[in-house]
Amino acid sequence: MKKTHKKSSAALAALAVLASAPALAQNPPPRDAGITTLPAVEVVGRQQGGAYHADEASGTKSDLPLRELPQAVRVMSRQTLDDLGAVRLDDALDYVGGVSRQNSFGGLWDNIAIRGLAGDINNVMSLLRNGFSANRGFMAQRDMANVERIEFLKGPASSLYGSSEPGGTLNIVTKRPLWQSAHALEAYVGSFGFRRGTVDSTGPLTENFAYRLNIAIEDRAGFRDFVDTERSLFAPAFTWKINRDTRLDYSGEWLSHKTPLDRGVVAVNNQLGAIPRERFLGEPADGKVTLENQSHQFVLEHDLNAQWTGRLALSYQSGMLRGFSTEAQPTLEADQRTLRRQRRYRDYASEDLALQGEVVGRLKAGGIEHELTLGAETYRFQLDQLMLRVNPTAGAPYAVNVFNPVYGQAQPVPAPNTQTQEDQRNLAFYVQDVLKLGESWRLLAGVRHDSYDQQLMNLRTRALTTQTPSATTPRLGLSYLPNSQWTLFGNTGKSFRPNVGSNAAGAAFDPESGAALEAGVKWENAARRLGATLAAFDIRKKNVLTSDPANAGFSITAGEVRSRGFDADVSGQLGKSWRVNASFTYNDASVEKDNTLEVGGRLLNIPRLNGSVLLVYEGVMGEGRFGLGGGLTHTGERLGEARTQAQANAGTAAFELPAYTLAKVVAYWRASARLRFSLDIDNLFDKTYYTQSFQRTWVAPGAPRTVTLGMQTKF
Repeated sequence: MKKTHKKSSAALAALAVLASAPALAQNPPPRDAGITTLPAVEVVGRQQGGAYHADEASGTKSDLPLRELPQAVRVMSRQTLDDLGAVRLDDALDYVGGVSRQNSFGGLWDNIAIRGLAGDINNVMSLLRNGFSANRGFMAQRDMANVERIEFLKGPASSLYGSSEPGGTLNIVTKRPLWQSAHALEAYVGSFGFRRGTVDSTGPLTENFAYRLNIAIEDRAGFRDFVDTERSLFAPAFTWKINRDTRLDYSGEWLSHKTPLDRGVVAVNNQLGAIPRERFLGEPADGKVTLENQSHQFVLEHDLNAQWTGRLALSYQSGMLRGFSTEAQPTLEADQRTLRRQRRYRDYASEDLALQGEVVGRLKAGGIEHELTLGAETYRFQLDQLMLRVNPTAGAPYAVNVFNPVYGQAQPVPAPNTQTQEDQRNLAFYVQDVLKLGESWRLLAGVRHDSYDQQLMNLRTRALTTQTPSATTPRLGLSYLPNSQWTLFGNTGKSFRPNVGSNAAGAAFDPESGAALEAGVKWENAARRLGATLAAFDIRKKNVLTSDPANAGFSITAGEVRSRGFDADVSGQLGKSWRVNASFTYNDASVEKDNTLEVGGRLLNIPRLNGSVLLVYEGVMGEGRFGLGGGLTHTGERLGEARTQAQANAGTAAFELPAYTLAKVVAYWRASARLRFSLDIDNLFDKTYYTQSFQRTWVAPGAPRTVTLGMQTKF
């Protein structure tokens, strides 16, 4: 597949060049605004004076304003991302209700749970990029340099997108070309050797062709010993107005991320804090793990007539992960200081090719307004996994003293452990209708049918495992609008997700299935600049993957889990000078049925309580403007290691991560229309905290106080 990967990449790059060539040679009349699209960001670089509160989200596939939509949706705008100083998706997660952090695969990828339910632990969370699945395979942490906004679509999205989580899905919307020239350069330096530079350039090349280019280069030593990171992003985009009714959009990304796989610190005698947060327990000689990802999306839109619009979209993405790592065994030795470690080598590669076709009609029948979406989607996903592994033995323990680690010992040579080829194919059809039932009622109804063909070849044993699951996932929602500011809403839906990989016996996992109920209230002020959503939820999911306690390194399906609670989000403008973003979540997530895990036990890394608030004041200073604000986030206690029923029966204490509250400071000064300076201080009071865990020897510590200075210029 690696040769195919190179050929496909070259072909797509050539296609981008060929598609742009006619635009430079011809000059058709500009296209009318016949196709409904969300407005692009009006500026490049960091913003000031922008909005927190959003009116719509492209991930809903509807023009219905979010206040009227019978679903909880939180949109994190570019202004919010800029005020947070977010350079990674991870920097923004604590400021959205219902979101909790999950195992990050040693710091290599993004992983969260929405409303208590995480995705496949071998294939992380549900994530969309411009409406296409963006997390099949091994994808590095998302960079924010080319991101316009993040849409948190809470509740099931399977009726539109198929394979996804019933708790919610993220849709990342990338920056689009603008039809006026604008350019920005940004430079940042900060604690622990942080250095970052970005370029954002956009504008028309002809009357009918516009481009956008985002580049980011980053280097950081990091607060963890021996864990430094190198990263680069190259993200081009173009829009070609082919004629009055037709437009072609392209969005691409090349991302390289290099860093050691870092499993974090260990708990000694079931307690954290015995060793410092900066201590690395791997081997520096392993070097960095390399991830290389690329993505290409083409979207062709055409106005068929005044009522109907057609859309054809193609997405290709590839991922590669390669490198050595030294990783802790699940427990310390009896002396509570000796940690045996295993050594692994991974060589993973994936390709994901998807095609979507849609027609959208806006029509009126029987006095009722309809927004009807009819769509079909197909994809092929291929994943090659090669892992070599060596486990410690009594004669060759490959161990380290966690209180006084000595690096540089002889490294064992890993032997073949896993070598598989997986092929997933899917064909789906979906329909969604949004009905305006008079002035006060909105009805959303949708259904999707997916047919999968999944094959897994074990290249070591030549065993072939196949399955052909299918699912029909409906959704129904209703909103009542008593006046122009309040909405009462409710919805129900189902979800479906094939599990990637195989169990210890080499058999494919059964797919996950889920069902969710949601009810809530929305409010928006008269100026539509401040809004709030409060929603209660009850979700059940079956066939969830968890670690196999009888076979280290393998997974099993956990049976049935349940998550219930409520979350709240507030965002927008308070008066002329204040911006606010706040969230609160209560989440009771537990195991309902299982033959291994503790029935009634909590789910891994899910706090019962978390919340946040961000306040920023913007004012005038001489000829320029300034902004000053701060944020607080609170994360409650969480289960840090899956607890079995046998452990619960024996009275073994559960391993928990302590609660923590963090403060941050944000400040900026716009000295002129072209020059701006920024200051971000994270973890202001230098708290020691732990963000997530997989087991008590794989615990991720949070960063100490971190100061970042930035300079942004526009021209």
